[in-house]
Amino acid sequence: MTRIVSIRARGICIPLETPTSLSSREVLERHYGVVEITGDDGVKGIGFCYVGSAGAELFTEVVAHLLAPCLLGEDAHRVEGLWQEMYQETLLQGRTGTVMRAISALDTALWDRNSRAAGLPLYKFLGAASEDRVPAYASGGYYLPGKTAAALADEMQGYVEQGFDAIKIKVGRLNLADEEARLAAVRERIGAGPLLMLDANNAWRDLPSAQRFMRMAEKYDPYFIEEPFGPDDIANHARLTALTTVPVVTGEIEAGRWRFKELLDQGGAAILQTDACVCGGITEFRRIAALAAAYGVTLCPHWFHDLHVHLVAATPNARYVEFFPDDKVLNFRRLIDTQLVSEGGTLRLPTRPGLGFDFDAGRLDEYAVAPWRATAR
Repeated sequence: MTRIVSIRARGICIPLETPTSLSSREVLERHYGVVEITGDDGVKGIGFCYVGSAGAELFTEVVAHLLAPCLLGEDAHRVEGLWQEMYQETLLQGRTGTVMRAISALDTALWDRNSRAAGLPLYKFLGAASEDRVPAYASGGYYLPGKTAAALADEMQGYVEQGFDAIKIKVGRLNLADEEARLAAVRERIGAGPLLMLDANNAWRDLPSAQRFMRMAEKYDPYFIEEPFGPDDIANHARLTALTTVPVVTGEIEAGRWRFKELLDQGGAAILQTDACVCGGITEFRRIAALAAAYGVTLCPHWFHDLHVHLVAATPNARYVEFFPDDKVLNFRRLIDTQLVSEGGTLRLPTRPGLGFDFDAGRLDEYAVAPWRATAR
């Protein structure tokens, strides 16, 4: 039996080089939470999550005061039981948001630690469905100051030339004519073959606005429209599904299998974008994936390709990893020592044990909002 003897947590803030916009907000910096869990065998595991555009300090408080006491001294391999105990301990503080993201980071660290101890890459420790690589789509197309429709088309064409058969752009910030100009420029440039995914980032508050956009967009053959409404508005996701030929997808902000079941029961998502760093960790991701399989629904996980490459490889009903070719938006990449590289629109699976990478200690120090917060037995 391997006992958990120490847990460390730290909040991280990394400014964006250029102010970057989604449909309804501008992002100036990214806040992350990182953790390390060490067993009495000396093997360490790491975990992480995106906290938001602020609030990294909240993450460390949750880990130190609420969650670490549930784990210290416990068997590191009792992952399912520890998940339930962390979840039960935090019922009154919140079953979503930073609390669930902290559970996600610690759960990921347990899986990473245990697969390192076994000497296996995480996807093999979980039970591989793929052998050496998995398909990815290139995610980009953000709104930047002075970025024209032609510049957006140039960006997307570059991804296609790198071998990606699926690409994603942001939509929903501009007026309908300007949005159509962006879609038209991209589709004309990339041709009819590549899949074109649209991400609205909760752009619309009412069904008529979303329906009007989709009537315009349908002629450009989108593969899906992502997060048209706020995450709590499941009913409108389902209503839009009935009104457009374009699949409606969501789930990147959802936490817990119960909310995903509600999405599936109401027909609010043709594809789930479950994020293991948000939903409750690898443990909960696997439950959600199995639930989706029973509904005949696939997963295309959101963000953090360095983690999700393993989960797509270990999940038969997962199709794509969302891949960010640079560190301008998903700047978490600056914190780790090994980078995934796309090969013809696919990602080669890591061969090192566990997640296949470690934190870069110097970069953590550079971007940390405070020293490591450590608890030990």
